[in-house]
Amino acid sequence: MATVPNIRSADFDLAELRRLVAEMGGLAEAAIDDAVAALTHRDTESAAAIVKADQRIDALEAEVERRVVRLIGLRADQPDELREILAALKIAGVVERMGDYAKNIAKRVPLLVEARGIEPLAILPAMARATSEIVHAALDTFAARDAEAAVRVAQSDARVDDFYNSLFRALLTYMMENPHNITASAHLLFIAKNLERIGDHATNVAEMVYFAATGEQMGERTRGIDTLTDGN
Repeated sequence: MATVPNIRSADFDLAELRRLVAEMGGLAEAAIDDAVAALTHRDTESAAAIVKADQRIDALEAEVERRVVRLIGLRADQPDELREILAALKIAGVVERMGDYAKNIAKRVPLLVEARGIEPLAILPAMARATSEIVHAALDTFAARDAEAAVRVAQSDARVDDFYNSLFRALLTYMMENPHNITASAHLLFIAKNLERIGDHATNVAEMVYFAATGEQMGERTRGIDTLTDGN
């Protein structure tokens, strides 16, 4: 009889684990969108709020870790659920990093308040939307344990890479044409790289979902050519 409450408790904790990861993902998505909006409108107050709000994502990650430790003991004899539990732990860590990247973007806003008329900046909102879409899709695959959708998410990351490469080339040209734009352009390159890394982390989420659902590793994914390398 003593095992019944444990099983029910484990079911509750697993549902809570999914909910916590979903909440983390929603907060990270909002932070990405809000950080780019703050940058676009040079809104330093919103940027400061984004930096502060990252503490909630950190707290949720700690709660996920606590529940995972409990669930591993209760579900150790159920491989399918154990894979999902471990995937949730890894995904929570990845989402926390996404939140950090969004926070880093927000921290750059005060440094760009006086930067006006930088034409390549117009590419950033579109890149941010593409990044948010892949993050949202990756988290949806976790909620649905959808291996096929996870593969599609991983493949779609090439779009974010392409945005980054386009922005990199545009900013490089912009800096060469006018050395006075170098500082602001360097900050924008940093922001674009943060968005590109968020896209990579979304792909990592999809790969973890695929493993949790199938027990197998996802095949090699298609990537955009990295502007900073020779593409190999």
